[in-house]
Amino acid sequence: MARTVIDVDDEALAEAARHLGTSTKKDTVNAALREIIDRRRRAAAIARMRELVADGEIDFSAFDEGWGTGASTAA
Repeated sequence: MARTVIDVDDEALAEAARHLGTSTKKDTVNAALREIIDRRRRAAAIARMRELVADGEIDFSAFDEGWGTGASTAA
């Protein structure tokens, strides 16, 4: 892991720590970096899924029968 010296907005860091549940600056910065990476990956996956649906490669109509009817699949 690289050691880097940066100026950080203390208020933003404190708010991020509250949201992320971290207690150190290092943990907060690393968790924030992982969070943005994860968000971008999820957004890309959703975009790809939408493309597959639009291209007809995925058909969710088989799932429509139980959705919205109050039916539960939980045992």
